[in-house]
Amino acid sequence: MGTIILQNIRTYSYHGCLIEEGKIGSDYKVDLEIKTNLKKSAKTDELHDTVDYVDLNRIVVEEMAIRAKLLEHVAQRIMDRVLKEIPTVTKVKIGVSKLNPPIGGDVEAVTIWMQQKR
Repeated sequence: MGTIILQNIRTYSYHGCLIEEGKIGSDYKVDLEIKTNLKKSAKTDELHDTVDYVDLNRIVVEEMAIRAKLLEHVAQRIMDRVLKEIPTVTKVKIGVSKLNPPIGGDVEAVTIWMQQKR
């Protein structure tokens, strides 16, 4: 078993419960960790024998572009797509962070973490 981690995927998205958040948008960062078997690709040195992190990044960017009220909802969509589109992934862990959230205080980010196994 092995782990692939994409750290600090940055997007500008329109998530949130407030109407203003849907119009103005905000900066987000996503951390994605997947578990998969890396033994074959370690031996063959071939991309088709592993999980292509370009595909993982594409899924994150596409799902972050679809507005959601809650970070939990967009995180679940990302996990569902990873497990559906990449059958060799056995586990997904994701952190979605809203940077400088509008919560009336000096808070750098609000982050939710979720994980799902096949």
